This record gives sequence, C-alpha cells and structure tokens, in this order.
Amino acid sequence: MLLSLSQWLMQLDPQHLGFLRVFQYLTFRAVLGALTALLIGLVFGPWVIRRLMELKIGQPVRGYGMQSHLVKAGTPTMGGALILLGVGVSTLLWADWGNRFVWIVMLVTLGFGAIGWSDDWRKVVRKDPEGMPSREKFFWQSLIGLLAAAYLAFAVSESSNLRVLELFARWVQSGLSTDLPPKADLMVPFFKTISYPLGVLGFIGLAYFVIVGASNAVNLTDGLDGLAIMPVVLVAAVLGIFAYVTGNAVYSRYLLFPYIPGAGELMIVCASIAGAGLAFLWFNAHPAQVFMGDVGALALGGALGTIAVITRQEILLGVMGGIFVVEALSVMLQVGWFKYTKRRWGEGRRLFKMAPLHHHFEKSGWTETQVVIRFWIITMLLCLIALASLKLR
Repeated sequence: MLLSLSQWLMQLDPQHLGFLRVFQYLTFRAVLGALTALLIGLVFGPWVIRRLMELKIGQPVRGYGMQSHLVKAGTPTMGGALILLGVGVSTLLWADWGNRFVWIVMLVTLGFGAIGWSDDWRKVVRKDPEGMPSREKFFWQSLIGLLAAAYLAFAVSESSNLRVLELFARWVQSGLSTDLPPKADLMVPFFKTISYPLGVLGFIGLAYFVIVGASNAVNLTDGLDGLAIMPVVLVAAVLGIFAYVTGNAVYSRYLLFPYIPGAGELMIVCASIAGAGLAFLWFNAHPAQVFMGDVGALALGGALGTIAVITRQEILLGVMGGIFVVEALSVMLQVGWFKYTKRRWGEGRRLFKMAPLHHHFEKSGWTETQVVIRFWIITMLLCLIALASLKLR
C-alpha cells in the first residue's frame, strides 16, 4: 500500500519527493516489514493475552500427555492470531498488492489459519482436547492446498494472470499433456544442472504435498514453549533470501536459479513472518504466557510451503525444516508401527517413548528447555547448509 502511495506522490512532485524512491527497494521494505510486524506483536501482545484470558480461551491438556505439562492447562491459546495480525498488517503496508504471489501466499495463510481457528475454538468452547476431526481438517487443508497448487503450476511459468489462464486453457485443450517450462522443474540443490521435469500433474502433486505437509509438520512440532516459532523464523528468513534471488534477473542468472518475475516481493512476506514470530517468541518463551495454537501453526506452515513452491526450493525447505520433517515422521512411524504390531502380534508396540519426537527426548531425561534450545541449534545449522547452496552448485 505504501509503495503505491509513494509512487503516486512522486508523480505529483518528482523534484521534491524523489527521496520516496527508497520505497522501490525490496530490501528496504523488507526491513521495515519485519520491524512493523515485530512492533505490532510487542505492542498488542499483552492486550491479546489479557483478552484470551478474559474469554477463558485456555489450552486443554490431553490426559495421556506428559505429566509435567499439566501445569500448562489453562494457559491462553490461539495466540497465533497475534502472528497473523502482524503478518497481515505488515504485508498490507509494505508489499506490492498488485503482485499475484503475495495474494496466493496470504490467501493460503489465512485459509489455513481459519481451519486452525475452528479447530482451536472447538477445543476451547466444546472442551474437546481433540478439536476438529482429522478427516474434516484434512479435507479443508486439501481443498486449499490443491487450489493453490493448481494455480502455481502455471503461475511460476508466466508473468501475468492472463497468461496463466492461457496456459491453463492450452493444457486442457491438449488433453492434459502440455509440458511446463524448465523453471517449473524440481530443482536439486548443490548441483548446477540437475533438475527433474514434473509436468503439470506432477507439479500439482508435489506442491500439494509440500503445502499441506509443511502445515501439518509445523503443527506437530508446536508442543513445547518456543519450539516451533523459532525454526519458523529462521526458515522464513532464509526463504526470503531465496525469494529475492529468484525474483532478480541478474542474481538468479549469476547463481543459476530460475528467474521467476514477482517472486522477490515474497521477501517482504518472509520478513513479516520473521518479525511477527520474534514478537510472539517474547511471550511464548518458557514459561509461556500464550500458546500459538493451530491457528498459528497451520497458517505458518502453509505459508512456508507455498513460498518454497514459488521459489522452487521444495527440497531445501525439507533441509531447513529438518526438525519439522523429523517430528512429522516420528508421529507417522509411531502410529504405523503400533498398528502393524497390534495386527501382527495382538499387542501394539512403540518405536519411541512418546511421539512427536520432542516428547521422546523429554521422557529420556531432557528438560523442556534443553529440547527447545537444541532443536533451535539444529535448525540454525540446517539453515546455514541451505544458504551454502546459493553458491555451492
């Protein structure tokens, strides 16, 4: 919004208002976007927490969960709304709202946030620790994920929505056999020329898996004070750098990245997520004053997944978000092995002491703070490895 305002003002008086050209720089707007989201979170955080407490929106604790977590029962939840407020306002102020990628990322973010809000509301109002049934949640996630994936399959290859519609029509007329340009291929990091053509259906399938998978992985990780939000901040910051490179014709050509016009604007969204996440961490650090809830975890995971698809960094998202991947896999392996052994031997057995993985380490004797800080350190290391792929190709 401020970008359009500055452009309009410069047209009125270019001689005296030329200094407003600074708003044209992505890096400048990204820094201010991060600061805006950070300040919004810090200023409105205490008020949001008080309101949640007045409404008695407290976190229910499952009876079969960690006994040490019972003291957390009643801590305000749905604090992810504070993150979405910061990201939304900051993006509105500093991003270019004529950019189609900003729209799709924000729509996915708010859509997944709405699903999480409904889930949290059922937990709080209906006093049901399980919240929204898994099938219902997965249905709405899949609907949003498939729509976003179908749009992005053509959007990353074309520079305008009109061209997206033309490419989609051509694909339908060809009997769903039209190939996508090389920039839509699956990129393999650390290699100059290795990429895999996906085709339209392959692209949609991969994008859907990344968006929905990232959303659920972040949600599963959000089980300890500050555990999920700091990795989200780190991954968002690194994705912002990749968005800047991918959206810049000079840097993308030099670093052998596909040039995707408009992707650079996502740097502002990433910066806003990082700023809002740091503000939330101020209140979510142990002992937490507020929990993120599904409204924040599902939304942030969906946003990261969508940005990774647009910047063609699906594999690197799995590297940077290794903690999210391992947490999700631990749940899948635990459930799968329990069902298999129960069917095979009549008694369910477990691979881990408790899933997700962070609870396994707690039961192994690690304190909550030890688990959180060590997972942060691992994420920092993985993000540095991802950054190295910018030049090591």
